[in-house]
Amino acid sequence: MTHEIAPPATETSVIECDVRPPDGLRRFFTGERFRVEYDVDVSDVPPAISVIPVLAQVCPVAWANGTDVSVPVVDARFLRALEEVRDALVEMYPSFMEGGEIRAEEVVDTRRDRDPASFEGEGLLFSGGVDSVASYVRTRDADPTLVSVQGWVIGDDQDERWENVRGQIARFADEHGVEDRYVRSNMLSFLDTRMLQAHYQRYVDGAWYSSVGHGLGLLGLTAPLAYKPGLGTVHMAATHTEEFGEPWGSHPEIDNRVRWGHTECHHDGYELSRQEKIDLIADYVRSEGVDLTLRTCTESEAGANCNECEKCYRTMCGLLLAGLDPNDFGYETSPETFDEIRNGFERGAFTMGADERFMWRDVQDHIDLDRAFPVQGATAFFRWLSTADIDSLAADSNPPAHHDVLQALARNVPYPVYAALAPVYESGKSKASGN
Repeated sequence: MTHEIAPPATETSVIECDVRPPDGLRRFFTGERFRVEYDVDVSDVPPAISVIPVLAQVCPVAWANGTDVSVPVVDARFLRALEEVRDALVEMYPSFMEGGEIRAEEVVDTRRDRDPASFEGEGLLFSGGVDSVASYVRTRDADPTLVSVQGWVIGDDQDERWENVRGQIARFADEHGVEDRYVRSNMLSFLDTRMLQAHYQRYVDGAWYSSVGHGLGLLGLTAPLAYKPGLGTVHMAATHTEEFGEPWGSHPEIDNRVRWGHTECHHDGYELSRQEKIDLIADYVRSEGVDLTLRTCTESEAGANCNECEKCYRTMCGLLLAGLDPNDFGYETSPETFDEIRNGFERGAFTMGADERFMWRDVQDHIDLDRAFPVQGATAFFRWLSTADIDSLAADSNPPAHHDVLQALARNVPYPVYAALAPVYESGKSKASGN
């Protein structure tokens, strides 16, 4: 079986591409035409490069099902990168990753089109969160172009929410004297992520794109953008350290293998834990005298920090342990906040996979009860947290039971039946819960 990718169609700043999956795997695609839009004209980017964004989304799905991908043309170095990333994912996920071949009608060495000296710039995938800000601090001497993507945490149809985030990133870029570029893609509505989640949740910690696809997927989206100004390196901030020990969609074995033309990709900061990254940011703020707003929240509809989700709470704690006041970095933290965090843990209100447990243990490892904290109540909270059993607390947190029902439906009924029943079931659960 083969996924057939049509030649990419480019018009000014937009690249679109039709994909025809095998009949048995259409359930993993919504039927939308793949689309990616940039804030620069990419019409003169060669097809061997402009096909990279769609290939980067389709290939992991194909490999998970042991199927091939056919494409009219592809960059020679990216083709080799795909083979290496495929092998890395098969090794990470032997329980379901089967692999497959990339069949290209034409393989092009795009390095012949441009002088290597014209690719001296650097880019950094940037969200404004802890990981990407720490990577900016680490790479700031290179004045990296900040590349932000709409279509993952913020949907490609959530323009108002995105404009708020885009404004924050633009201000960061302006204040630090670097360029910023934007990408919008429907990659997660082009893929049927609910169906992928239903089939593969039992094998991964987290969502499909986080656990499997986002390293290759996000880096692949930057290829046409990197080709235009000549970015020889594109950095992607690490989420974890080697100590995490679990498979993840962004990993040195994936990101460091991605390449095309004169561009190499780099998984940055793998040697630093999240708390060590916050400490790095704290040192930067103190030494340079700069003001920073961090945006780590994935829940806020306003594109800011909601100040009540697990990730916001975790970042507040990290800032406090670094000697910083979270209220100066985009968070609202008061003495009552610590009761809310503890209650959230004890009620099982937070979804706590291996990723989140790893991060909270990192927070625990850096607790110093002898230091003064800028928010009242922090010392008592950290005294409790220092001896808390994170795994036991996490065991009390589970996704809603109806998620299991939907996953069972997806795995065990024909796709047309699931497609008809799932929205009805979701709607019924939403009404029953009062949402």
